[in-house]
Amino acid sequence: MARKYLIRTFGCQMNEHDSQRLASLLEADGMEATDDVEQADVVLLNTCCIRENADNKLYGHLGHLRAEKERRPDLQIAVAGCLAQKDGGIVRARAPHVDVVLGTHNVGRAAELLRDAREHGPIVEILEAAAAEDAGAFPSALPVRDLPSAAWVTIQIGCDNKCAFCIVPSVRGKEISRPFDELMAEVERLAADGVSEVTLLGQNVNSYGRDITKRRPLFADLLKAVGAVDGISRVRFTSPHPKDLRPETIAAMAETPAVCEHLHLPLQSGSDRVLAAMHRGYTATRYLEKLASARAAIPDLAVTTDIIVGFPGETDDDFERTLEVAAEAEYDSAYTFLFSPRPGTEATTMTDRFVPADEAAERFQQLRVVVERSALQKHERRVGRVEEVVVEGPSKRDPAVLTGRTRQNKLVHFACAHELPVGATAAVRVAAAAPHHLSGELIEVRERPSRRMRIPVAAV
Repeated sequence: MARKYLIRTFGCQMNEHDSQRLASLLEADGMEATDDVEQADVVLLNTCCIRENADNKLYGHLGHLRAEKERRPDLQIAVAGCLAQKDGGIVRARAPHVDVVLGTHNVGRAAELLRDAREHGPIVEILEAAAAEDAGAFPSALPVRDLPSAAWVTIQIGCDNKCAFCIVPSVRGKEISRPFDELMAEVERLAADGVSEVTLLGQNVNSYGRDITKRRPLFADLLKAVGAVDGISRVRFTSPHPKDLRPETIAAMAETPAVCEHLHLPLQSGSDRVLAAMHRGYTATRYLEKLASARAAIPDLAVTTDIIVGFPGETDDDFERTLEVAAEAEYDSAYTFLFSPRPGTEATTMTDRFVPADEAAERFQQLRVVVERSALQKHERRVGRVEEVVVEGPSKRDPAVLTGRTRQNKLVHFACAHELPVGATAAVRVAAAAPHHLSGELIEVRERPSRRMRIPVAAV
């Protein structure tokens, strides 16, 4: 009987993508997936370390797994990802029942390390980025297991920015871009296998290729090339950095029908003083100018963002400016976070300037009101429209309701009398709006997503 594995993922899309590759590796090694921990022979936790509660989540899960390990000594427990890369042997020191610890640069050795641990005992293997690069261990060269109609393609790993709050450069290393031709070959293979939607992944996709050539903005070229692949109807990307959002990229988004009308553009703060302390490399005015340029060029553009509340030294005036910029930007949605000090980052040393927790929490709620107000207004303007939705599966709350996403990455719920497969394309008339989703009625089922449905700006 085949051994079974269970993977639990914490964190960003990059981690989700790594988990899919880990799943492919384990299946290539003869294992089968399960979602029942009691049936699993291997439980792998793929970790994040961006915020403080990531540590608590990991060790909480490991605490629950201890009893299962005591009951079934042959159960293997593995910890991978960013927190493993950061902490290394500390993971086993705090949780001795863990069998394997591996980081972000040796994902490709997961199955081998599990086999070795069964034979020889616990293993901690953390590689630095340079060692992984020398070994040719670019993670996206690994086999991939994605949804039938959608795939993530990693175009770049690492980050060269020095944001004061971010630990990613420490755990992911310097920026390394995959060769252009290699990426195109992967997208063409995916399209041949029936994938119609591709999301390009990187820590800062806008700087893709600058470690390869200084010739021209390669990310704009990549968007155009991927969007031209036969069979690819939707192209998305995440995450960009505002300081590197170039006119060529905006033009490529506007001119390439397959590129979706959605831009995630992290603001982090609306205060120039705080942005400078964060080392973000732009001002609020410059950010809004770039946002205006994107909206002018791309009709029906949806914009989402990230904002940190309570960065060390943030005053009431600083936060008021954040509220003003968020209101002016009119975001479709925002990921808002309370500042969380991470060991190894510059912001962690600013202890004398930490914002009291109760003040930060109050600001967080004020920001949430502003963001949800603009999100609801954006969604209400879509009521009555027919949206093209790619089905992602049944709603978690009601199996009779299907869930899917529009080109603008809007979540849409709609009732359907018959089952539609994941990846099916539906035309849905929007009947109701909420801050975080739309609801509608099925009009028809279509063969595949269109490359672009141009909507007059006045309609939204």
